[in-house]
Amino acid sequence: GGLAAYLSKARTLLKESADGVNPFADYEAVVPEGESLSFDGEGTMPFSEAEQLGIQAMPGAVFVLVAGGLGERLGYSGIKLSLETNLCTNKSYLEIYVKYIQAMQYLARKKTGRDDIRIPLVIMTSGDTDPLTRKLLAENNNFGMDDDMLMVVTQDKVAALKDGNAGLALEDDDRWSIQTKPHGHGDVHHLLYREGLVDKWEKEGRTHVIFLQDTNALVINSVVPTLGVSVSKGFHMNSICVPRLAGEAAGAIARLEHKSDPSKSLVINVEYNQLDPLLRSQGDRKGDVADPATGYSPFPGNVNNIVIEMSAYSKTLRGEDQGVVLEFVNPKYKDATRTDFKKPTRLECMMQDIPKLFQKEMGTEANIGFTMFDRWFTFSPAKNALEAGVEDVKKGSTAPGTMSSAESDKYIQNQRKLKFAGVDLPVTQVPDDLIPVSGIPVTEGPRIVLCPAFGITQEELLAKIQGDVKISKRSSVVLEGHHLTIKNLNVDGALVIRTGEDSHVTVDGLKVSNKGWTIVPNDPSKEYEEAV
Repeated sequence: GGLAAYLSKARTLLKESADGVNPFADYEAVVPEGESLSFDGEGTMPFSEAEQLGIQAMPGAVFVLVAGGLGERLGYSGIKLSLETNLCTNKSYLEIYVKYIQAMQYLARKKTGRDDIRIPLVIMTSGDTDPLTRKLLAENNNFGMDDDMLMVVTQDKVAALKDGNAGLALEDDDRWSIQTKPHGHGDVHHLLYREGLVDKWEKEGRTHVIFLQDTNALVINSVVPTLGVSVSKGFHMNSICVPRLAGEAAGAIARLEHKSDPSKSLVINVEYNQLDPLLRSQGDRKGDVADPATGYSPFPGNVNNIVIEMSAYSKTLRGEDQGVVLEFVNPKYKDATRTDFKKPTRLECMMQDIPKLFQKEMGTEANIGFTMFDRWFTFSPAKNALEAGVEDVKKGSTAPGTMSSAESDKYIQNQRKLKFAGVDLPVTQVPDDLIPVSGIPVTEGPRIVLCPAFGITQEELLAKIQGDVKISKRSSVVLEGHHLTIKNLNVDGALVIRTGEDSHVTVDGLKVSNKGWTIVPNDPSKEYEEAV
C-alpha cells in the first residue's frame, strides 16, 4: 500500500495508543500446552527422547538468523554478529552459528548415511548491518559454508513519525529528506515469502524453519531437542522458553482465550508491560506474580527463538497478508497530553507475532506451543554495555547481559555439561561462586569451550568423554573436532585440542600442568581497540 497506507495505519494505531486502548480487553490469559526439558534434571519429557526425535528431523531443517542490529547498546560500533563470544577462541557469534549448522549437517549425514544432506542459512540484515555482514562473511570465506547454502536478505526501513497525527519526521539538516527507522524483525516472514524461499524449501522437502536471534550463544544447544518436541507434539510453531521471573522485563508465551468467540483464541507472545494489566483484569486479579510452588511466573519466558513447521508456514505465507505481521506503535510521549513525542517513533513488527497470521489462515487447526529449558542451558544474551551492566549489578541483578556475563555463562554451561558426562571439575554455583571482574560477576573457572564440531548433542558428549577426566578450577580447555575422544585426562592450566576434518584423535593418559591463562581487567584510564 506504500506510504499512504503506512500513514493511514499509523494514525489508527497512534490514536489507539493515545486513548490507552487495551488490545487484550476481550481475552483471558491461560498457560498454553508445551513441554519442559532439562539437560541434567527432570522434565515433562525425557531430554534424550526429545533429542533423538530432533536428530531424526535434522535433514529437513533450515536456519534463519535475524541480524538487523548494530552493537551500539554494547558500546560497539560494528554489527553484533561480529562480537567475540569468548576470550579463549575469539570466535564471533556468526561463526558459532555457522559452525553449529555445519555440525548439525555432519551429524545428520552420519546418522542417515546420506552425504547429500545440506542445511541452508538465511541471514536477514538491515540497511545498517548489511554491508558489514557481507564483509564479515567474505573475509572469512563464509566460515566454511558453501555459497549456495548461504543467502542474505535485507529489510527496508520505514518512515519516522513526529507526532500523534503521524506527521513525517524530517532530517534535521535536510527538510526534503524523511527520517527512517528499522521496522522490526517481523519483516523476516514477508522477506522469505517475497524471495520465494519458502516455496523453494517446500519443494526440496524441507520440514522446519529455525529462527535464531543474534547474540545468545547458549540457545543453539536447545535447537535439536526443540525440533524433537515439535515433531512429538505436532507443533506448527514452537517457541524456545525459559522459566520467567514474575515482573521480569521479558515477554511470556500465553494462550489468550477470547471471552465470546473461541475461534479467535490463540497462543502468542505477550509483552511484559501488557501481561501484568491483563492478569490484573482476571481471576484473582493479583497480576504478574510468582507461583509459590516454583518461585517463577506460571507463564514461560520467551527468548524469541522459534521453530516453525514448513507446510503450515507456507500455507500461512501464501495467505492474504503474505507474511506481513500486524504492526504496533510504542511512542515515548513528552507529557500527559499524549500528542507529542520525545523523539520520532515508527510502526514496528515482531517475528513472534506470526501466530496472528496462523490463526487467520488456519483457524483452530493452528497448533502452537513452547519448549522450556533451564536458563543456564539456554539464555544469556549479550545486549548491554559494560557500564549499563555494572549499574544493573549494583541494583542486585545477577544477569547483567554484558559480553562478559554471556561469556561466563557459556563457560558455566559447559562446566555443567562435562559434569553430567562424568568429568571431575568444579561447577560454578550462581551467584555464590561468581567473582567481580570490571564490576561484572563472572565464573572464576574453569573456562570450558566445547566447539560445535566436538558435539552438539547430549548423546555425542556422553560418547566422547570416557574414563577418568579431571579439570582444575584455574584451567581453560578448548575442545574441537568431530573425531576427538577424551580418555583419562588431567588438566591444570590451559589446553587446546583441535583436530582436522578427517583426523581421528583419542586423548588417553595425558596430564597437562602449565601456567594457564589469566583474565586481566582493562585499565579504565586507557583506550583499547574494539577488536580483541
